[in-house]
Amino acid sequence: MFYDARTNDHGLPHDPFKAIVAPRPIGWITSISAAGEVNLAPYSFFNGVSSRPAIVMFSSEGRKDSLTFIRETGEFVCNLATWDLRDAMNRTSAPMPRGVNEMAEAGLEPAPSRLVRPPRVATSPCALECALLQIVPLADTEGRLLDTHVVFGQVIGVHIDDRFIRDGLLDTAAMKPIARNGYHNYAVVESEFRMVRPSRA
Repeated sequence: MFYDARTNDHGLPHDPFKAIVAPRPIGWITSISAAGEVNLAPYSFFNGVSSRPAIVMFSSEGRKDSLTFIRETGEFVCNLATWDLRDAMNRTSAPMPRGVNEMAEAGLEPAPSRLVRPPRVATSPCALECALLQIVPLADTEGRLLDTHVVFGQVIGVHIDDRFIRDGLLDTAAMKPIARNGYHNYAVVESEFRMVRPSRA
């Protein structure tokens, strides 16, 4: 099949786009307002975009509390969402009024960050403390401004649970990170395979 994505006339019961761009890492973002309100929310349009320095991004469709709070304070934390934390992560995706602490609502314990104000999820095996670099509003091919905003942050602090460092390497599969597929579906990383990048022939 082929369909024009500009009109989204795919003829299917649900939009297949997110099922194609999958699995997508989940940025489980902690932010804090200037008044000290804590927000925790998952974003499936999330990834690392640079390693030197380490930079991550996530996209917010709509002006959600995470975006508002990060604009106010210039800081956020990316917590690793894992199989063990899947239900808590899902609970934090529910729409809640501003000022409601999703971390507390989901029964999660906060842990202090070292270099930024927002707390991290204590039971998450990894957390990235980030300083805001920029927020980029997006426009479509016609130049129409969208209510979509890409947040870029430089990682300035990294927390890793030592249990998952084996032979000097972080064992990703052992942490069982989860990712978003299409619709209401998720994936979990439980195994890995290795390929070495070929040298020039």
